[in-house]
Amino acid sequence: MTIESIPESSGYLEAGNRKITYFSNAYVLGLTVVAGIGGLLFGYDTGVISGALLYIGDEFEEVNQSSFLQETIVSMALVGAIIGAAMGGWINDFYGRKRATLSADVVFALGSGVMAAAPNPYVLIFGRFLVGLGVGVASVTAPVYIAEASPSEIRGGLVSTNVLMITGGQFLSYLVNLAFTEVPGTWRWMLGVSAVPAILQFSIMLFLPESPRWLYMKKDKSEAIVVLSKIYDPYRLEEEIDQLAAALEEERQRKSVVRYSDVFKVKEIRLAFFAGAGLQAFQQFTGINTVMYYSPMIVQMAGFRSNQLALLLSLIVAAMNAAGTVLGIYLIDHVGRRKLALSSLAGVIISLIVLAVAFILEPSASSVNGLYGWMAVMGLALYISFFAPGMGPVPWTVNSEIYPEAYRGICGGISATVNWISNLIVAQSFLSLADAFGTGSTFLILAVIAAVAFVFVIVYVPETKGLTFEEVERIWKERAWGNGNGREALLEAGNDQ
Repeated sequence: MTIESIPESSGYLEAGNRKITYFSNAYVLGLTVVAGIGGLLFGYDTGVISGALLYIGDEFEEVNQSSFLQETIVSMALVGAIIGAAMGGWINDFYGRKRATLSADVVFALGSGVMAAAPNPYVLIFGRFLVGLGVGVASVTAPVYIAEASPSEIRGGLVSTNVLMITGGQFLSYLVNLAFTEVPGTWRWMLGVSAVPAILQFSIMLFLPESPRWLYMKKDKSEAIVVLSKIYDPYRLEEEIDQLAAALEEERQRKSVVRYSDVFKVKEIRLAFFAGAGLQAFQQFTGINTVMYYSPMIVQMAGFRSNQLALLLSLIVAAMNAAGTVLGIYLIDHVGRRKLALSSLAGVIISLIVLAVAFILEPSASSVNGLYGWMAVMGLALYISFFAPGMGPVPWTVNSEIYPEAYRGICGGISATVNWISNLIVAQSFLSLADAFGTGSTFLILAVIAAVAFVFVIVYVPETKGLTFEEVERIWKERAWGNGNGREALLEAGNDQ
């Protein structure tokens, strides 16, 4: 296809000059929403267990009497997600984004069925592990699939849509928990109904294409061009194909085998991974899932003793999280990833200090609905307001675009594994830290971590707004080798291994 072959009267000249917006291509938006169902599964699973656990203990007395079993039921999904994310990178690179999505759906739906039919807590734990595997693979796959089907001008907003689906899934889980409270088999419905979106995504995904970049680099160039032609006008299509051809030639010259060890041996890949994995770790260590997991308890610790009021305020927190992500979809391609992360972290630091002060100054646990109780709730609201538009979507967006094509799945998988491990550490340690040092001091610790994250972003995370994958890759080569012989140094590093 050449520009000369396009008739002037075809209208493509105007299309070539048309500004690309979030809603300008229904096909790309459709791919994004369907892939984002993986994010919905992610969010629903992290939120639903808090309500289901209240009723699991009513049916299984051993769960009611064992804190260890309760913790295992919650954390086994995280263990599965850690393993699933680690495997997911390899599955993505060798079998493609589409097959990885389909496999995640199958495992997740199977796990949902096992949980719903569990005759004892140990089968339930196995079901939680299976669901975690599916969520882990999906957490790697959805951002990469969306990023590779997105024009660079709106890639941040489209990848952030997956984060919106995560936060939307968390909000949905709270609604489902409330809806099934009076239904026989309460917790079985709460956990089993999660199979529905997995089955829906599987059914639709069968008819959707593979990622065009993966197709071009790994399988079928002509099929990739067909998909790309639905995303770009002919002028832009030719440019994208040229960039892919150049990237493919460079991959062939570099080497034929992709190794996990390359992530740490090849300098520019190591730099990119350090930035991406660091963002994922700081997303968790600045406390987001502490807020989501324990928001009812935090509200009660602030002096609001009513379970219903605590749940209502937690539902509001979840709604604010989803609404903030919508704002992030707009800001990430207008303000940029780096500035958005820095402004988000600045607000997170302030809100964590507000929370810390509220709990430190609270005179006694008996003060109900007093000044410091409302101050703590205000701190929670501020935290979500600042975190959701920035540190919510930015780590996932950056990780979907900073790695070379051949390493995007592997690096994304390891980085997502870092996120899940950090998630598990925070979830398991928050209450223990609160008991040992006090809730206020624990929030101060999180504020210090957020300050470290602020410095980390300034030093290690480049701006990638509006850049093509190839332009982003050049940033890391220049940081690794300088402006001179980045490509030659890379090829030499590859040949030495």
